Amino acid sequence: MAMADLAPPPDGIAIAPLLASYLAGNPLTDEQQQQLLAWELADPLRAAAWGIDSSNGMAKLQDRLNWLQAMAPHHSALPLPPAPMERYLELYWRLWLPLALTLKQARDDLTAPLIQGVLGGQGTGKTTLTHILQHLLGVMGYNAVGLSIDDLYKTYADRLVLAQTDPRLRWRGPPGTHDIELGLTTLAQVRSAGRGEAVALPRFDKSMHGGEGDRTAPEWVQDVDILLFEGWFLGARPVAPTRFGQTSAPLFPGPPLPEPIITETDRQFARDMNTQLATYLPLWDGLDRLMVICPTDYRISKQWRKDAEHQMKAQGKTGMSDATIDEFVEYFWRALHPELFIAPLKHDGEHVNLVVEIDSDRTPTAIYAPALAIP
Repeated sequence: MAMADLAPPPDGIAIAPLLASYLAGNPLTDEQQQQLLAWELADPLRAAAWGIDSSNGMAKLQDRLNWLQAMAPHHSALPLPPAPMERYLELYWRLWLPLALTLKQARDDLTAPLIQGVLGGQGTGKTTLTHILQHLLGVMGYNAVGLSIDDLYKTYADRLVLAQTDPRLRWRGPPGTHDIELGLTTLAQVRSAGRGEAVALPRFDKSMHGGEGDRTAPEWVQDVDILLFEGWFLGARPVAPTRFGQTSAPLFPGPPLPEPIITETDRQFARDMNTQLATYLPLWDGLDRLMVICPTDYRISKQWRKDAEHQMKAQGKTGMSDATIDEFVEYFWRALHPELFIAPLKHDGEHVNLVVEIDSDRTPTAIYAPALAIP
């Protein structure tokens, strides 16, 4: 059946049954192949992000099908709630496999390890995604390792001194609580290490010192092909200082800012964090690529955090109260508000290669490359 004979199906068409049938050993008919391509091309921004068009689509999708089949025996190793692979087929097809294949190609285009940045706020699933990518890339023959910006926290002793100097930094996480030089050294060593040469990846144990956390023994790795570097503000860039107002005088408060940046004290904290963020730019310059995972409404992250804490309590573990969670999450919003620092990245074709927007159950609602999405 010719492509013109098939009306492109809506983006929400169920493709899982078709993929499940393929995994069960039933080759796709020509019509099913065309349906699969039509489904892909029905979302032109997603198709462009994966480098798919009508001329190369069938070859690229067949390659994805082959890898889907290759992943089946390894599905149980993925860090997911136990369930048959069929439950996750649309995520495999829509995001995980094309992203892994994109990273594979990006690595092949380099003569050194690929350093892929992953920005995602609290609860967006960035850490789970990096673990999934490590497994998929491993099946493809690539050694992918993970690094979190949390691994770059200053030591417990250094943060005690920091908190005395600036009591506003009572929680680890905002700009100023990380060892940027450690990050720069780590990226440089990963990029320059020869085959068989070991590199130390810093690690941080959040359970130490009653939950305050501290550095722990590094993880030694070698022959790294891809470093997946993730964090809640990784790649975020400072905004114009005028965004927060130029003066603390009540008559000149500056432009309106999103809640919970309300008082002049809030504004000053936001100004200072914006200034600190500039010191991270050399670290961001060490990235080869950057993807951004963002919810359709940043406020969802507060409920995600509450759900996680409720689940911990149900298992008999210690968890924060809802009131403490509200205070905790809003603290980070005051430091680097998602509307000020994350939302602009969705349109930043210079620094961001891929954006994945997700809904309240973390299902992708939009996947696009900002540089290709600009009208």
